[in-house]
Amino acid sequence: MARLVPALGAFFVLALAVSACGDSVPGNSVVRVDDGTIKRSTFDHWISIAAKSSQPPGGGAAPTIPDPPDYAKCIAAKRTTAPKPAKGQPKPSAAQFKAQCKQEYEGLRDQVLQFLIQAEWIQGEAADQDVKVSDAEVKKSFDQQKKQSFPKEEEYRNFLKTSGMTQEDINLRVRLDLLSNKIREKVTKSDAKITDKQIQDYYDKNKSRFAQPERRDLNVVLTKTRARANQALSALRDGDSWRAVAKRYSIDQASKDAGGKLPGVTPGQQEKAFDDAVFKARKGRVEGPVKTQFGYYVFEVTKTTPKSQQSLKEATPTIRQLLAQQGEQKRLNDFVKDFEEKWKDRTNCREGFVIQMCKNAPKPKRGQQTTPPGAVPQQGQQAPPGAGQPAPPQGAPPQGAPPQGAPPQGAPPQGAPPQQAPPQQVPGQ
Repeated sequence: MARLVPALGAFFVLALAVSACGDSVPGNSVVRVDDGTIKRSTFDHWISIAAKSSQPPGGGAAPTIPDPPDYAKCIAAKRTTAPKPAKGQPKPSAAQFKAQCKQEYEGLRDQVLQFLIQAEWIQGEAADQDVKVSDAEVKKSFDQQKKQSFPKEEEYRNFLKTSGMTQEDINLRVRLDLLSNKIREKVTKSDAKITDKQIQDYYDKNKSRFAQPERRDLNVVLTKTRARANQALSALRDGDSWRAVAKRYSIDQASKDAGGKLPGVTPGQQEKAFDDAVFKARKGRVEGPVKTQFGYYVFEVTKTTPKSQQSLKEATPTIRQLLAQQGEQKRLNDFVKDFEEKWKDRTNCREGFVIQMCKNAPKPKRGQQTTPPGAVPQQGQQAPPGAGQPAPPQGAPPQGAPPQGAPPQGAPPQGAPPQQAPPQQVPGQ
């Protein structure tokens, strides 16, 4: 019993130490996300892929994976491939080569960590949301994309060989894409109806958006001098065609190539003096010369389209769709905020592998983005199965929404390891 009591005491001390390090990363891993880990072997596999994809196409030489902390192999490779310095210039030093190797390694490391952490976040969120993707769905999506990108089996095999990716790697990307889509669809779905009052309020506040200004089609000739403009004017009054006169006298290449035609001019679109003259002119009458900062215009109004205003009834389908899309976007934005906070709080990274997606990352500077693009689920689109990663909403409107200043759907997210494959994104936008 005397020997047992100290032994029990040591056990409890050890248990307390382990529980105090609940966020610690196991020795064979680089990141811990919730109850899962990203193993060092997985990181090494993907950084090898990233190194291969960073090579210029047709480079020939095998990629050198930076080998921290000494970078001996990387330095040796750079010495071998470095161009001969110009006459009188010193050769790069080992310290300079090492700095280059360190910079390259940290860039690849961060890209790989972003991708792998994003993958864990999306799979974890799918589990929390009870969102599932079957093996059959993965195969179907893969087969469709493979057929589109690699019509011949040999091309696909060559892609796997040159990229360093395995079929399992590709399947992971396809699965993440499908999970991202399903999560996004789930969190943006709503049974709420757009009411007539909402439509009326939007129309009243944005009436000008449903109006079309007056438009005028013109024939024009632009000359450098008043004398040339008068010559063009005389030729027109003598019966020469606008096409012939524009070809001979005009210095405006666009309207000249169009036979002098300038269609769809709206108020405020042209230089003020010309604009004023155009919207005071009578249809079918040759006018000018009008002096502007660009030269002298001779013109004729060939067609006028009066301004118009869509009625509430006419605008209702557009407004209903827009309000529905805005609702989807708000639900997505709310989800994204919670998603990023939730999963960053569950992510702990080993020293030397810390990026801003980690809970133990240093506090970001003011204005610095804490979670890189690609960290949250976004609606995907069919793409070849060779590259890509989880992609960010970043405020992008739901598919079909009019541009609102957000990144376009399908814009490639930053930070994916493989960039050698044909342009695509799996999973992601």
